[in-house]
Amino acid sequence: MKIKSEFYFRGKMAKIKEGDRIQVLDDSIEGTAVRIDGDTVTVLTEEGFELDFSLREVLVVTDHHQIDVSSDEVREAKKEKEIPGKRKKKAVKPKERNAPKMEVDLHIHQLVPSTKGMSNYDMLTIQMETAKRQLNFAINKRIRKVVFIHGVGEGVLKEELYYLFRRHSNITYYDADYQKYGLGATEVYIHQNVTE
Repeated sequence: MKIKSEFYFRGKMAKIKEGDRIQVLDDSIEGTAVRIDGDTVTVLTEEGFELDFSLREVLVVTDHHQIDVSSDEVREAKKEKEIPGKRKKKAVKPKERNAPKMEVDLHIHQLVPSTKGMSNYDMLTIQMETAKRQLNFAINKRIRKVVFIHGVGEGVLKEELYYLFRRHSNITYYDADYQKYGLGATEVYIHQNVTE
């Protein structure tokens, strides 16, 4: 049983029935109408996919690859395309707009006045305590991005930081901007459930 569906396209009556060749407007999708349900047509594409479209989004192809459209309809469609629509800009929340990234420099000479008499373990402990304290501060103050500057070195501090970050399920971390920090920094993004 073939179901016919009638609709108006730019003021003219058009009929689509199951088995018709269909061309999707504003896309290069072509196929066969396999189902019509209300104002929705299911199109079986040449690649074997079934896709649903509104009847307003499709045209019947009368001759193979020939779309039946009058010159008036072409002119009207071009005119509609030329009218610039308002582009939606992603709304940036006031807090995020002006919030700079927090930077935490973990170089030991930035944390203590002198390393005289300190072992590598002592220095690493101070650096990790500072990192934990600053990370908790950022989480409590709802700061979303923090850059931890750890330097290149042998990579021990970097691995300890990664271990710390992995313990938090709401943290994503990745290498910081190479042009600004080189290989010696990691940027942390803190996912927060913000209800604003």
